[in-house]
Order: sequence, then structure tokens, then C-alpha cells
Amino acid sequence: MTGFGAAEGPVSGGRLRVEIRTVNHRHFNLAPKLPVDLSVLETELRERLRREFDRGHIAVQVRWTELPPRAMAAVTVDLERAKVVASRLRELQSALGLAGDVTLELVARQPDVLTASTDGGPEASWADVEPIVAQAAAECRVMRAREGQALTVELRDRMAAIEELADRVAERAPGRLVRERDRLRAAVAELLDGRPVDDGRLAQEIAFQADRLDITEELVRLRAHAEAVRAALAADRPAGKQLGFLAQELGREVNTIGSKANDAEITRHVIAMKGELEKFREQLENLE
Repeated sequence: MTGFGAAEGPVSGGRLRVEIRTVNHRHFNLAPKLPVDLSVLETELRERLRREFDRGHIAVQVRWTELPPRAMAAVTVDLERAKVVASRLRELQSALGLAGDVTLELVARQPDVLTASTDGGPEASWADVEPIVAQAAAECRVMRAREGQALTVELRDRMAAIEELADRVAERAPGRLVRERDRLRAAVAELLDGRPVDDGRLAQEIAFQADRLDITEELVRLRAHAEAVRAALAADRPAGKQLGFLAQELGREVNTIGSKANDAEITRHVIAMKGELEKFREQLENLE
């Protein structure tokens, strides 16, 4: 699910801002971006966010909005290199006939002009940073929860549509067997051309066909899976993986019903169920 959360707070005499953005992903995939002086905290950050998010692409940006005093002192300027860089950029600009200015910002971005030393940097601990991460994660989860509620309604509607179609199939199924019986009787009578019909043999063939085309078990399992889907959606925990498995099982039952249909109306309902199930699966990609 998509989400965004941000928080800011004092750390080591400076101010630290944490921004968390999440988008859909089948697994937990963390992409952290931390200042060099806080890179040692990446392991703690990963474990903390793994407890917050079951899956998704989690992009985290941690940056100083106000540098701690010791960190400011740890930044050194190579003035001679800055002069050389500015001179070479002007030469390049002249050689290529390019417009624009060689600005301070452009020069400062070049390698080794500004150097941040980790010696004497801020001694920030995970205990200092964790409350800010927790607040940003909480805000992100609130946004994800709102999206999750909307998705839950959508998934319930899709499942209700599948169950309604399954009920129509169940209503149609008994008549299909009667029609198959009558078809067999007419076919046998035509082949025998007026000769007596072996009712026992015909009854045996009809029973065989009825067993081959019976979809009672498939409908029972489909309804059981649908009930499990509703229970998973109602539970207060991540359900994306469980629902993915249930969608797979539902697809198996729908396909089997389709293979046994032998009836145009039932086939039409099966096609509609497959369409609803595909939409159900698409929405699952957005659910945690």
C-alpha cells in the first residue's frame, strides 16, 4: 500500500527529519538513505521498520535540518580544489559555448570540495533517533490504514459477486443433469431405432455422467474459501499473503467448475467469476 509519514525532532544538539514513503511490493524491501554519520544505525532502522510493515517498498530518508555543532565543525573546505574546479568549469563552458553561470552550489557539489569527517561528528544513538522513526512510521501507517479500509470494501464486494455467481451455478446445476439424462435417452432411442431400451444400462450411464459432472464438492470448497476471505479481511492483522493463497484456491475451484460445466449458462457464470477473481487479485497487490 502507498503511504507517507514524516517526523522531526532534536538529536545531539541538532534537528533530524525522517521521511517514510511506501509503495506496493510483494515483499519487505527497505531502501534507506541516511547521513554518513548515522549510517551505523541502518541495522536498527531495518529491524524497527520490519516490525511496522509486513511488506512493501519502504523508502526512508533521514537528514539533518539543523546540523549538530560538532558536525558543522567536522566539514572541511578544500579551497584550492574549489578554485581549480571553478576554473575548469568555466573553460568547459567557453569551449562548448554554453550559457549560464558557474555557481557556488555547482562548485560545492563536485567531489572533494567539501569533505565531512566522521571524526568529531555527532554521537547520535539509536535511542535518540528511534522516537522520530516511530512517529514517522505511525503517520505512514495511518495513511496506509485509510487505503486499506477502502481496499477491504472493494475486496468484499468482489467476493460477494463471486458468491452470487456461485449461487446461480448451484441453482442451474440440477437442471443440467436432467437435461443430460434426457439427451442420453433420446440419443440411445435414436441409435436403437425402435428396439427396446435396456433401462438398467441406461441408468448406469446416466449415473456415471452425473458423477462426472457433479460440482457439489467444488461449490462447497469455494464457499469455504470465500468465508475464509471474509474472516481474513475482518482480522486486525496483515492479510495480503493469506488472501493471495485463498485467491489461488478459489481459482482452482472455479476452473474445475468450468471444466465440468457442460452448460452454456453455467459457463457464462464461470467466465464472470474468473473476471471478478482477476480483479480481486489485482487489488491484492495493493494490500499489506
